[in-house]
Amino acid sequence: MFHFIQNLFRAKAAPPAEWHAVALSAAQVQRHARWVEQRVFLNWLEPYFKAYHLHKGGAAGVRGLQVQLLQENGRQGTLLFFDPTIGPGNFRHFYEHLGERVLQLGYHRACADQRVNRQAHHTEVTIKQLFKPNPTDCPETGNCNQRFGLITVDFVTVNGHPMFIRIASNPMLEPCFTPAASFDELLKRLLDAPPPNATTQALIAEYHSKF
Repeated sequence: MFHFIQNLFRAKAAPPAEWHAVALSAAQVQRHARWVEQRVFLNWLEPYFKAYHLHKGGAAGVRGLQVQLLQENGRQGTLLFFDPTIGPGNFRHFYEHLGERVLQLGYHRACADQRVNRQAHHTEVTIKQLFKPNPTDCPETGNCNQRFGLITVDFVTVNGHPMFIRIASNPMLEPCFTPAASFDELLKRLLDAPPPNATTQALIAEYHSKF
């Protein structure tokens, strides 16, 4: 799957598309709030967290949710690949909720933008959220606490079909910041959660297709 993604996005025939601000409609906000209130996200937090650690330990299989590790130019991250059992509606809700979980770690959303790249044989849509740590000083050092550094959470679709969610952190190396906590710790804070109960599992179908 990861090699397919690489090949798909390697060649860009058209000039890079521009980014534009994106926001949910009032109806989407209301529906998403109900999805969160019903804790439907518990159906995938623990499975993705387990898949990440299995992949990192070299024990990833072909069954269950699939992930891919990223490490480039001082940035660490992971791809959480879409699975048909989740459904496009739930997957988009899950993306929005991951951003909400970042906010709970002492961050603010600096931007939420969308880019549409139309190629000869496919249309790629990327929604990107950038999160910056709130300006809080560390009492031990007096430096600004960067927590996990800059965090981006992306949602990528191709021809209207969800492909993956990308979570990445980029530590800031300036001396006025504290050292960034590890990406592993970030994922633990975002994904480590109890498993769903039968009632929560039954809600998957309600949000499976529609966001």
